[in-house]
Amino acid sequence: MTRVATLAGITAVALLAWQALVAAFALPRFILPGPGLVFGTLWTSRTLIAEHALVTMTEVLLGLGLGAALGFATAIAMAASPVARALLRPMLVFSQAVPVFALAPILTLWLGYGLWSKVAMALLIIYFPVTSAFSDALMRTPPGWLELARVMNATPGRILWRIRVPAAMPGFASGLRLAAVYAPIGAIIGEWVGASRGLGYLMLLANGRAKIDLMFAALIVLAILTLLLHAAVDAACRRLWQS
Repeated sequence: MTRVATLAGITAVALLAWQALVAAFALPRFILPGPGLVFGTLWTSRTLIAEHALVTMTEVLLGLGLGAALGFATAIAMAASPVARALLRPMLVFSQAVPVFALAPILTLWLGYGLWSKVAMALLIIYFPVTSAFSDALMRTPPGWLELARVMNATPGRILWRIRVPAAMPGFASGLRLAAVYAPIGAIIGEWVGASRGLGYLMLLANGRAKIDLMFAALIVLAILTLLLHAAVDAACRRLWQS
């Protein structure tokens, strides 16, 4: 309840500051609409926004699931094999040298304007944090645990799956929490480059038609969905690995 009350208080202060800014400078609605106008548009256009939000969240959830699975598998391969680690780690670092935003037009060209180019963008943007967090956690297993396992003649495979992986799951959870925040960014970027549905598409469409209130309404819905996704992932991680 304390966190909810704090969040409600911050939201109220932000809305008051927003309204005060609009009133103090007499900003026109095509520059910065007031919160009353935005929330009014959010209500009157709720069906339209909900349809586009469903598309975006489908892209986000698919990208999050596939990116988490790929990051998990990559980190396991790096932990299990020094050769794989020597090959994959430089590739991971190099992948961050290329701005993910610049890949969006290429992915749209290859995968089309449909669902999968946006899923691929979400996957790419979360792949590195998930892989990096889980891989680092796998390499920080307490040495005493490993030594005890070797004394008991445990095989490398058993050591990996029975000791190193369970010990590293909090690191994987940290990567998932970051991924829950980053995945919507990838989906929206993909929709900005080329799409016919989704909140990113709706924001571009509203901006082009000078419906700034609708653009802000879509942005608020995106922010709320991202917060809810992060909260859901955080709750799931706590239940699974901290119980």
